[in-house]
Amino acid sequence: MGEVMHLPWLSRTITVVDSLDPTLVGLSGTVLDETRRTIRVLTDSGRVRLAKNVIKFTIDSGEVIDGSVVTQRPEDRINRRYGRS
Repeated sequence: MGEVMHLPWLSRTITVVDSLDPTLVGLSGTVLDETRRTIRVLTDSGRVRLAKNVIKFTIDSGEVIDGSVVTQRPEDRINRRYGRS
């Protein structure tokens, strides 16, 4: 996985590319907050809270991140080592 896994995501652009909920695919916006299990995003239509474990997304149009892999606190995610997929 790329370097973006170890960087803070606040104020960066997130785009949902796949989801168990098809209504979320294509959703894009600015990351406002991140918790262990959710990402809060400001979209054109308002604020949305996304469950990490049901989405695959990109940060700043980078590589696709499987949300179920990053279900830890942001401060733990930044220091964690991820295996190659």
